[in-house]
Amino acid sequence: MAPPSAPLKLLVVGSGAREHALVKAARRSPLIREVLAVPGNAGIADEAACHLIKADDVSGLVALAKKEQVDFVIVGPEVPLSLGLVDELAAANIPAFGPNRAGAQLEASKVYTKDFLLRHKIPTAYGETFTSSAAALAYLAKKPLPIVIKASGLAAGKGVTVANTLAEAESAIRASLDHKIFGPSGDEILIEDFLPGEEASMMLVVCGEKYLMLPPSQDHKRVGDGDTGANTGGMGAYAPAAIVDAPLLARIERDIIRPTLAAFTREGLDYRGVLYIGLMLTPSGPSVVEFNVRFGDPECQVLLPLLETDPMQILWDCANGVLDPAACRLKPHFAATVVIASYNYPANPRLGDAITLPPASSLPAGVDILHAGTKRNADGVLVTSGGRVLSVVATAPTLRAALDAAYQTCAQIQFAGMHYRRDIGARQLARE
Repeated sequence: MAPPSAPLKLLVVGSGAREHALVKAARRSPLIREVLAVPGNAGIADEAACHLIKADDVSGLVALAKKEQVDFVIVGPEVPLSLGLVDELAAANIPAFGPNRAGAQLEASKVYTKDFLLRHKIPTAYGETFTSSAAALAYLAKKPLPIVIKASGLAAGKGVTVANTLAEAESAIRASLDHKIFGPSGDEILIEDFLPGEEASMMLVVCGEKYLMLPPSQDHKRVGDGDTGANTGGMGAYAPAAIVDAPLLARIERDIIRPTLAAFTREGLDYRGVLYIGLMLTPSGPSVVEFNVRFGDPECQVLLPLLETDPMQILWDCANGVLDPAACRLKPHFAATVVIASYNYPANPRLGDAITLPPASSLPAGVDILHAGTKRNADGVLVTSGGRVLSVVATAPTLRAALDAAYQTCAQIQFAGMHYRRDIGARQLARE
């Protein structure tokens, strides 16, 4: 690993807690001299100069990077990656962390990824693709339940239905193909066999066929305790997830990670960035549920604090093709995050509620409050501006200690209608 020739001026693209975590890591790094963010949020604005350009405005982002003479760009969300932001930055000789447009297809098209997995015999559920509801319904009639219906394109985490009844499955098919509730993202759907088991996430920093495995993590998608209620963007996470033990991790490397990266090379894909592998740990072994091409949110919030090596060094080296995984070190700690959501999230979250936070100076060591759906109103008051509002992160020698610190901090935060899960990490604590 070699540091850049001079401290870097960094641009972070995105507006969530994931991006706030990246900004905080950058502020703590000796490699970074200045941080900009687009579009950011109220918490990020306290630590970086924010510019109000939309994350999907590729030409606007490139123009800003040129104008500000940015040295390095970290792209948080999937949409600008799928639109080719990294390609356009490369054309302007600006290094960026994240895959190019070709690599971003792995998230932008579930059909592309399913074909890739099946073609290269990487463990995954069998699935078929449809653009006609009549053909999809005819196929459905021959399949056992439960079954999984997925809009192929990017649908902000809302394009997947696990249908336990025929009526649910038929409704999901018609909603996507006939009623166009996901727009062009749902013009093509994937119908997949259901996989039983427990989910886990593996995130890799990939540089060609070299990769750094980050600790396995586990997200909590349902809004309510005990995995009840509606699916969300994620209500909390923890890492490392002990369900992925050493023998299972070795099997994931052998059967999924190495074959996937070798297939990238065979297909001429120069992949540089995060590869997020969503796994189902089935009775017959680990199987790929999905690929994402960026850090997960909330997983990013618990993975960055577990890096002993400067995260900015790792991302810079990856973007420049010189990643040395053997030189990267992890902390022997646990991290947990609890997401605090606004009233009526995820259905129709209420916005504009005033937020009271404890002073930063009062937070225990190892605790951060990361902003997601926040802004300052006309009077300068911090208010909610999205469904997932804050992400409280804690790092400690044990998972129990990390969770205790996170929940103690959650209890000091106030806004009308706020809610959060009280059982993040409960499955691991029960196994312990």
